Amino acid sequence: MNAVGRFALLAGMTLLALRPAAAEQLVVALSTDNVKISSSFTGTGVTVFGAIERDAGTISRGGVYDVVVVVRGPDETLVTRRKERVAGIWLNRDARTYLDMPSFYAVHSSRPLDEIAPKEALMRYQIGFDNLTFRAREGRPQPGDEVFSEAFVRLKREAGLYRDAPYGVTFPGASVFQTTVDIPANVPVGTYRVSVFLFRDNAMLAASNAAFGIAKTGFEQFTFDLARRNGYFYGLICIALALVTGWLAGVLFRRD
Repeated sequence: MNAVGRFALLAGMTLLALRPAAAEQLVVALSTDNVKISSSFTGTGVTVFGAIERDAGTISRGGVYDVVVVVRGPDETLVTRRKERVAGIWLNRDARTYLDMPSFYAVHSSRPLDEIAPKEALMRYQIGFDNLTFRAREGRPQPGDEVFSEAFVRLKREAGLYRDAPYGVTFPGASVFQTTVDIPANVPVGTYRVSVFLFRDNAMLAASNAAFGIAKTGFEQFTFDLARRNGYFYGLICIALALVTGWLAGVLFRRD
């Protein structure tokens, strides 16, 4: 074997030695890629299916697999205000403006999160309400910030836009899992990111991502696009409709 051949063989053996050991992989699929919102839309569900694939060389592990599914809606900027009683009147006082927060957030898991992974891992991947990153426009952290972040999550949960299901992921088979995420009627439109994490013995073994879209359809889509792209004409149409509605009401309920 000449020098070139020996060098190629040595390089190939080096690459094989440096290649990561075989491990688990996730295969994920969604029940739909698009959710259409019409005037009769009352909510729906998106099912996440998945399978855990293991290479022949994967070292056998003890314990059981845990799966966490996180669905995150389009980011938005929201303001959380705190009211205080002043001279018998409730007024808005302090406020926090949070940037790039998920408009919709759902986390389903096979067990409670604190039984699946340590706090540091959950914070790294922003898994769970308590582990979301709250970035305030006001700048550096201030005393009492946790009051505003807790109120933010509480209001989102009351609106049905933040959801969790500690036992929402089920295993029909040893390496097959599924969960259904409920989508409420008041859900924002946009692209929704689905992140699936595989844990075992408090360690994150694999992750996979998918996405689906939510969009208005029919007359709702027409008015939505008109309001965003042609606000002037949208305003004129609203005024005209208000005038016509008022005129019709006057005609129908006019007293002779």
